[in-house]
Amino acid sequence: MSVILEDRPTETVRSEVIDQLIMNYSHGELSYEAFERRLDQAMELQCNQALIELTEDLPLTVDKAFVENKKQGLAPNVVSGETEDVEYMINVFSGNKRGGVWTVPKEIRALSIFSGCDIDLTDAKFTQNELHIKIFSLFSGSDIYIPENVNVVSKAFCIFGGVDYQTSTQVNPNVVVPTIIIEGICIFSGIDIKVRRTMKEKFVDMADKFKSIFFS
Repeated sequence: MSVILEDRPTETVRSEVIDQLIMNYSHGELSYEAFERRLDQAMELQCNQALIELTEDLPLTVDKAFVENKKQGLAPNVVSGETEDVEYMINVFSGNKRGGVWTVPKEIRALSIFSGCDIDLTDAKFTQNELHIKIFSLFSGSDIYIPENVNVVSKAFCIFGGVDYQTSTQVNPNVVVPTIIIEGICIFSGIDIKVRRTMKEKFVDMADKFKSIFFS
């Protein structure tokens, strides 16, 4: 006997509904406008019955292959192989940015004096379970862009400065994800930890990629 709808975990129901929305949009059963509207509702609703009603009129159900492809698409880009032990970013009266598709080292050491430093991990490849970012910042600002579903630990010590990390990332407890550990000293400086691409944007990107496959 299956568990009644009201007693099922809401996040599980939400995930299943989003899967079905992506499946039907990618196969041409939903317009983009309807998909985006229902996706917004699916990410906000807290009632299981209301979530289920978003997909009651949709003809396609989700198969196992789709779920596995979705997990791979949303997980941080963890790859096997070797990587550099340390990468340095030195900025004095200047600015420096590291981003795009790149393999992160085991440790990043960033020195900024009257400067700015951007570390963008959105599309980065992780070969280790932990990435240490060690920062010394004097009269400077550092932006660290992280994937939506990673662990973040901040151990930075600030003097007339601060670390701004107000984004709550969504981490799947059943999946091993990288942990980003931020350490160092900020003097008259700030570190902003941000998510550049939200989970909704990832869902839309994935749906568009699936649709391009089926309608190419």
